[in-house]
Amino acid sequence: MRVDVVGLKFDVTDAIREYAETKADKLTRYFDGTQLITVRLSERDRHTFEVEIVADVEKHNDFVSTASGDDLYLTIDSAVHKMTRQLTDFKEKLKLSSHHPDEPR
Repeated sequence: MRVDVVGLKFDVTDAIREYAETKADKLTRYFDGTQLITVRLSERDRHTFEVEIVADVEKHNDFVSTASGDDLYLTIDSAVHKMTRQLTDFKEKLKLSSHHPDEPR
């Protein structure tokens, strides 16, 4: 599984890259079929950051989460939290759809 951190008209420092990679890498524990995670960082204006996370997973369209805020680290955390929720919900949905009605839960 690969994590790409991309700055859109934004210089990504080593510290920011490491933080984003570490946070995004934890998303794999919520769904095993994750193949690639792209974290896009941008600065809308001098005090507002935008973070978009795109998760490429098996057997489903890409999942996308976005967040914006004035603290880049907190904005990354917020986008990761939203992605965690999407992947967890998808995994639960897969479990329910693969469960046969005659089998006990």
